[in-house]
Amino acid sequence: MKSNKILNIFIAAVAIIGGILFIRIFMEDTEAIETDVNVANSVVSPLIYYSTYLFYAAVIVTIGLSLVSLFRNPDNLKKTLGGLAVLAVLLFIAFFLSDSNVVYDANGLNILKGGEEGSSVNKWVGTGIWYSTILLIIAGLFFVWDLLKGLVKPS
Repeated sequence: MKSNKILNIFIAAVAIIGGILFIRIFMEDTEAIETDVNVANSVVSPLIYYSTYLFYAAVIVTIGLSLVSLFRNPDNLKKTLGGLAVLAVLLFIAFFLSDSNVVYDANGLNILKGGEEGSSVNKWVGTGIWYSTILLIIAGLFFVWDLLKGLVKPS
């Protein structure tokens, strides 16, 4: 009960600070914000920084709580590590399916920057394309399998 009260106070404080920063923007003249860099920096920038830091905090807390949950439940940790291993194997397969051939522009005349033959950029772009294709095929197969299971559901 006490932690719930502390959480509610924290949420209220975050909302009040955000609200104050947001109201400060409306208190300034729109034209002054658009034309005067100092006014824009003094009014808009704090809200942007505040939002950015809240976003970072939310991501860190989410990842942290997920990791704590994984380590507290060894069965889920095994499943997660197994899933990551399967994804790593698929990435390995995609890496070897990709090539690093030369990449030309739309006219087919000039070689694009970073598109030289043997470039690691070409190799990893090809890997990403193959990886996405492999995952799309697997997802499509599971979708069709689930659809068929639903159609022939025993009564």
